Amino acid sequence: MAGKERLLLTGNYAAAYAARDADVDVVSAYPITPQTTVIEKIADFIASGELNAKFVRVESEHSAMAALIGASSVGARAFTATSSQGLLYMYEVVWWASGARLPIVMGLVTRALGPPWSIWSEHTDFYTMRDSGWNLFFASNAQEVYDLLLISYGVSENQEVILPSCVGWDAFEVSHTYEPVSVLGREEASRFLPPKGSFKPPLSSEEPGSLGNLAYPPEYLDIRHTMRQASDKVLGVFREAAVRYAKLTGRDYSGMYECYRCEDADTIIVGMGSIMGEAYRAVDNLRDEGMKVGALKLWVYRPFPYEELYKAVQNVDTIVTVSRSSVFGSMSPIGLDFASLIASRGLDAKIADYVAGVGGMDVYAEDFVGMVKDAHKNTGRNVWWVR
Repeated sequence: MAGKERLLLTGNYAAAYAARDADVDVVSAYPITPQTTVIEKIADFIASGELNAKFVRVESEHSAMAALIGASSVGARAFTATSSQGLLYMYEVVWWASGARLPIVMGLVTRALGPPWSIWSEHTDFYTMRDSGWNLFFASNAQEVYDLLLISYGVSENQEVILPSCVGWDAFEVSHTYEPVSVLGREEASRFLPPKGSFKPPLSSEEPGSLGNLAYPPEYLDIRHTMRQASDKVLGVFREAAVRYAKLTGRDYSGMYECYRCEDADTIIVGMGSIMGEAYRAVDNLRDEGMKVGALKLWVYRPFPYEELYKAVQNVDTIVTVSRSSVFGSMSPIGLDFASLIASRGLDAKIADYVAGVGGMDVYAEDFVGMVKDAHKNTGRNVWWVR
């Protein structure tokens, strides 16, 4: 089985190794805490000759994505990484990347947005991309960072998709924490990934054209509709890529989420990222008290895997959704998605929606225990969980 080389890596270094093993052609980024070490490590690979790629130095995140749009438009395999305000500075061209149907892959080290300034983790930046047309995945540890970034190239460059992908992971808990990570290496990764240059880029010297023209309503609608059709195929393509990846590595993401002790659960905690390890501990503690509780960790967020998640929650009484995101005047992002799932599938489950971990605040097993017990008394409301 491939993926036997074990290295001690941070989440950020795991992302750099994924870019190396994907054999990217062009990298462009602007430094921002806590993303900077991703790009520093990639620059080391390029300087040492381990990666034959062009590093484009730019003056801002906006320019970084613009540079990758140009590179990807002529067929280059492209990568960038950013965080927080960097993503917001890049935000305009994020939409151009998806609208141009370019298979760019980005790592997003999630960090709270200002004001006030914060360098700690929160997922609000990640959620700003919900409607952008990007495929959105989330990793909870360094191994998942590496794996999901490679799988992202397998999804984005698939001929039925050709849409950009973003993988998010938590600042510091994942980005700067060292863990053992199994890496494929370039040779094995090349067997998994589509052949470089297999997608037809929109620009070429043989067939001159341009990007970014004005579109009249019928043409605009047609472009957006074809994007939606491609997005509708992403989950199937992801599953197929994840199955092939599992055969190589033994690590299986094809279910699109991980469920812990869910088989007989009448209550399920749902969330993303590094805090879910504490959710698993909470499940064990609640099980010791005789409560049938499970936890579900999302890997795939957009497109939202409605059918797959329906199978997980169809017999559940209570769903405790936990989003690490500042949200005002509404349910949290995950809460809204599960409310939509319940309504569209006619389920009887009740939702208790919580916001926790804002601005890098730790979320402990005791907090999840408190949320579950609170949910059994007070379903159907949105709560900012403050210790």
